[in-house]
Amino acid sequence: MLTRADKPPYRVPSMAEVAAVPWNGFKVCSTFAGCGGSSLGYRMAGFRVLWANEFVDAAREVYECNARPGTIVDGRDVRDVKPEEVLAAIGLRAGELDVLDGSPPCASFSTAGKRARHWGKVKKYSDTAQRTDDLFFEFARMLDGIKPRVFVAENVSGLAKGVAKGYFLEILRELKRRGYRVRSRMLDAQWLGVPQTRQRLIFFGVREDLDAEPLFPAPLPYRYSVREAIPWITSARHDAKGWPNFTVGDITDRPAPAITAGSHGANNQHFKVTQSDRYDSEVDILDRPALTIRACMTSAPRVEAPDISRFAIGEEARKLAPGEQSERYFSLQRANPEQPSPTILAQHGGETIASVVHPTEPRKFTIEELKRVCAFPDDFELTGTYAQQWERLGRAVPPLMMRAVAEQVRAVLEAIDVRDARRA
Repeated sequence: MLTRADKPPYRVPSMAEVAAVPWNGFKVCSTFAGCGGSSLGYRMAGFRVLWANEFVDAAREVYECNARPGTIVDGRDVRDVKPEEVLAAIGLRAGELDVLDGSPPCASFSTAGKRARHWGKVKKYSDTAQRTDDLFFEFARMLDGIKPRVFVAENVSGLAKGVAKGYFLEILRELKRRGYRVRSRMLDAQWLGVPQTRQRLIFFGVREDLDAEPLFPAPLPYRYSVREAIPWITSARHDAKGWPNFTVGDITDRPAPAITAGSHGANNQHFKVTQSDRYDSEVDILDRPALTIRACMTSAPRVEAPDISRFAIGEEARKLAPGEQSERYFSLQRANPEQPSPTILAQHGGETIASVVHPTEPRKFTIEELKRVCAFPDDFELTGTYAQQWERLGRAVPPLMMRAVAEQVRAVLEAIDVRDARRA
């Protein structure tokens, strides 16, 4: 039986720690890369991302801000990208790449979408417009030309449900037709170290000439709650409207404002770091800004979370118990601090839009809180408005979830190499 002592504290590696992960020898190219959630998961598992493609300008800007030095970032529509161009850019021949990764947008097939309504049409997607129902077949085209040893493709859970299931079977047949043994599985991020319920359909394929089968990560025996991800959430007395009320002099368990290296004690001495959720050792001495101070601050100032108390959704949220979903606004849910967060959806960052809201305050999550709920590093760079930053995180594969998948990819590739060495 699992005890509290067996459960490690919730922690996401910093970007510096990700950069320091030793290379495992395997190379990845990523299509439909978004802001880089999948790529970051691969990097956490020791992979080297050589090339990434992202069509949406705002998402590509964030990807470039956080990319590994040397990663080629291609901003073209994937329909205009030829496999041989990718291979020439990374200096490999067809069949030599280890992993082709991709998360082809399939917005028409979310659990709330309808295939008939948007099929074959160009429609609004993020900050641009694009046809999205054929992009999985563009991924298959790239797969056929690059011929990686394995591939991983990710999509919304709605692709395998209801009216979209026929399309799911078409995609599965197409991927197999390209010469791969393909397995698919629905994975939930809450069982892979992410403090958020987030179902995603994962396709894993191994080239048929290689002696290996796809593997998927086993669920962890525990989950992380919103409170474990955001330990400064507090239970305090409430005001007349039912929200926590703080005044000068109140003591809470919120963190103090960031203390930077310029803040010195007596005789100009540095202070020791004691917050173990941020640093590995209690004896580390900082001579740099805290993690909340980032290089992109000049272009992306901190954006406060919207106060929803003056809107209809705020009044409705006040009536909800932690974890309860509104009957009036289907997407409005008050997060339960003792459970994983409900799914963060990309379109819900607007201040008047019903969405997941903070457990104890009349607002949505701050971006700093949202990064933790979505399993991104504290110092991951984001640009744009609050709604744009929310969208980047809401569209992304949580990096810790992708790390769990990538570790299985690595195990398959290592098994292939061992077998090939024995034959030689």
